[in-house]
Amino acid sequence: MSFLSAESARALAELLTLDGLAGHDSADETDASPLERLRGIRSLIAALEADPAMLSAVREALGDGRTWDEIADAAGLSPSAAKYRWAGDDAEIADRHEASRKRKRERPSSVPTDLPGLSVADAAKQLGVTPQAIYQRVTRGLLRAESVELPDGRTYKRVFPDERDAAE
Repeated sequence: MSFLSAESARALAELLTLDGLAGHDSADETDASPLERLRGIRSLIAALEADPAMLSAVREALGDGRTWDEIADAAGLSPSAAKYRWAGDDAEIADRHEASRKRKRERPSSVPTDLPGLSVADAAKQLGVTPQAIYQRVTRGLLRAESVELPDGRTYKRVFPDERDAAE
């Protein structure tokens, strides 16, 4: 009996069919377009990532006395990523993953382009110095900077090099 879920087994069978390993004799019957192959691979990866067999294997390994380092190595993850994904009971894991999905939905991944002033990196480039030099100039009062907080809680340090003191 397979340890994979029905969805994972189906995705694997479909990929094997695309690869021609499911018993087809004619190469013409197994020729799959590159996009079909890509979709098949992606479908199998998604099914395996969601497969309860992964969590079951982790729990069995922990029960056998394996460490998080060993589990992470076998899964191709860092120990902290493995713990984040699989530590705790089903409810704790579900709560942690839902909180992560919620943060991702609420916080866009791109920096807004309509902020005042310049980013520290852009100010450094404009002035021909390092970002650390920008922070030093701000600390010394040679450059004005302020933190801009967005409604979603993200903050950005913005620098105003055109308002430099003549003391520079």
